Parts: sequence; C-alpha cells; structure tokens
Amino acid sequence: MSRESVRVVDAQGRELSRTTADRARKLVACGKATRVPGEPHAIRLWYPVAVPEARSPRDEGPAPGGELLLHVCCGPCATYPVPRLRSLGFALRGFWYNPNIEPAGEHARREASARAYAAAAGLPLEVGPYEPERFLQAVEATPLRPERCRKCYRLRLEAAAREAARLGIPAFTTTLLISPYQDQAALREIGEEVASAHGVTFYYENLRRGWDQRTRLARQYGLYLQQYCGCRFSLAEREEKIAGRARPGRGPAGSGEVVLADGRIDTSCLIEGGLYSDANSA
Repeated sequence: MSRESVRVVDAQGRELSRTTADRARKLVACGKATRVPGEPHAIRLWYPVAVPEARSPRDEGPAPGGELLLHVCCGPCATYPVPRLRSLGFALRGFWYNPNIEPAGEHARREASARAYAAAAGLPLEVGPYEPERFLQAVEATPLRPERCRKCYRLRLEAAAREAARLGIPAFTTTLLISPYQDQAALREIGEEVASAHGVTFYYENLRRGWDQRTRLARQYGLYLQQYCGCRFSLAEREEKIAGRARPGRGPAGSGEVVLADGRIDTSCLIEGGLYSDANSA
C-alpha cells in the first residue's frame, strides 16, 4: 500500500508525475497539498509547478546513443544521471566547471567529491578553471533570484557547450536537470541557445525521477553533501533562513541537519538551488 500510485495535479490543475501514497500523505500532512474531492487516490498541490513546454520530436535534440558531455554540478547530483544516460547508450565524458561556488575551500571540497565519484564510476572528467570573478561579474547587475540563477546557468552551460565543441563531442547536458529546485524550462532554453551558438546540441531529459535516489547513492559512495546551492548569495540566504527558524543546537553530530523551532529537521538546503519543487521533491 505504501508504494501505491497517487495522481498529482498542481494549483492550476496541470497533471504532474504520479507519486506514492506515503509521499502523498506527507504532502497533505505538511500543508503542501489537499485531497481531491471524490478521488481517493489524487492530491492537489497548493502551488503551481513550472513545467517545461512540450516539444515536438524533431526539437528533442540528439537521440540517445553516441558521445555526450555531462556538465557535473556536484558529485551527488551525478550519481543518478551517469547510469541513466549510460543505459540509453551514451558514451559519457564529464565536465566540471562551477565558478559560482564560494568560498574557495567549498569549491575544492565539491570538486574533490566530483572527482571521487567520477573515479568510482569510471567517468572521464575534464576539469575547467575556477573563476569566481566571472560569476560575480555575470550576476553583478542581477544579484536576486531568478535572474541571478539564469545568469549562473548561462555561464556554466556556455562553458560546457564550448568544451563539447573543443573535444569534438556533438552534444552535452547537465546534472542540474536532476534537481526539483532548478528551473528546468530555463535550463532547457539556455542550453539549446548556447548549444546552437557553438555548433553542438543540448540533450534535455527531465532527470528529477532520480532525485529520491540521489542522497542514498551519495552516501553509498561516501560523497560530500553540500549545505547550500554554491554561491555567496545562496549561502547568505541559507544563513538568514536558519537564523530566523532555528533554535540553538543542531541535529546529530556531523549530519548537517538543522533543528527548527518546532522540532522538525530542516534538510531543505541539502540541494542544488532553490527555485521550484514538485510532488516528488518534498
């Protein structure tokens, strides 16, 4: 019964991915959804969900198979996309380029985690330069979300498109597509735009179905689980959130969990970004 499939719609009535009965109960219990009258196996979210616009088959980009450059935003977020994309026949090469991450020590720790996963998974990994000044210049005029995030996407995806062209790899994609807290429509739009500019193609797939496996796999590989998106702005936002919601003290030693004033555990910052969520990310 706990794995029973439940229909999910958002606040605007749009059909979303189905979820389990257990997750549906949790969403209702925490006030994020309500039961649909007359439908015992359906819930309605109280918020709208950003859904990428449907494309015709000719607009889908490269067909599965062949070489694909995978931009890696962090080790944990690569744990599902790598086996998933390989199962489709892609020959993968990884690419690490994330100038948004600060401070330098945090960047080094995340890069080491990505390298560790790549070594364990047999993923060749190209490592780009660490250029935090480029990120700061890019977002200087737009330090607030969502424009800040769009600028960040463009910086990283353009570097990936350029790297794919340099290596002679015809297509690229990004592990950012696994996160329900990232704007998939923006990632797709920007990915396709920069791909066209560099003579390659962008492979889009909604990888959020693997989000539930991400933390388990990261722990299985012994990877570092970051506590904020990466940039100095997201770090400040997280610290402000904790200061406003947390009581003195934390979760179990080394867990990175924050105990909120009502006794719940806050793990909302153990993710890559903070824009959108859906029924399978709560």
